[in-house]
Amino acid sequence: MKANESVVLVGTKAVLVPYDVVHVPKYHTWMQNEELRALTASEELSLQEEYEMQRKWRLDEDKLTFIILARHEQDGLASDINSTDPRLHSLPMIGDVNMFFNGTPDDFTAELEIMIAEPHYRRGGYATEALHLILHYATGNFFPSEGPHLAHTLPLRIGVPSLVVRVGDTNTPSIRLFEKLGFMIVKHVKVFEEVEMRVCPASSL
Repeated sequence: MKANESVVLVGTKAVLVPYDVVHVPKYHTWMQNEELRALTASEELSLQEEYEMQRKWRLDEDKLTFIILARHEQDGLASDINSTDPRLHSLPMIGDVNMFFNGTPDDFTAELEIMIAEPHYRRGGYATEALHLILHYATGNFFPSEGPHLAHTLPLRIGVPSLVVRVGDTNTPSIRLFEKLGFMIVKHVKVFEEVEMRVCPASSL
């Protein structure tokens, strides 16, 4: 998405950067893992196809994509860091977080997905913070309201009621993760073995 092509979102643990061509080889390596492809409903692509997909995602206005980088104590990053800052290249790439925009103005949804591909960084708070960052950027709200105060951004102002999450019905860690952010299960689609989650009315800020 061109709207975030130079946007960097800085948290205490994670940094979100636009999905750039330099990230493709690592992303392609992740997608060779059958389990990750299954969890993300992704097809196996060649490296060349992955480069083409990155270019498409960078231009498509219906996809908001960030790569998740893990911070370290001495990185010295400020909230106003530029996306071309070379210090970002020293941070390990650990996953991605996306928002897919679907429908019409009268029936619009913004579907949220996250992947922490590097096992070492799972259950370390990185997914939670990455979701805080992208949700604040997209909506201007915090999830939940007592969440951390993150770097000032220019949000897209996506309406909170439009947010939706779809995850496998046996993916308990992901369900618990989104529940912490104020989402709740509103539908169980048995044929796809998945649940649909939306923000609880009390959490809609």
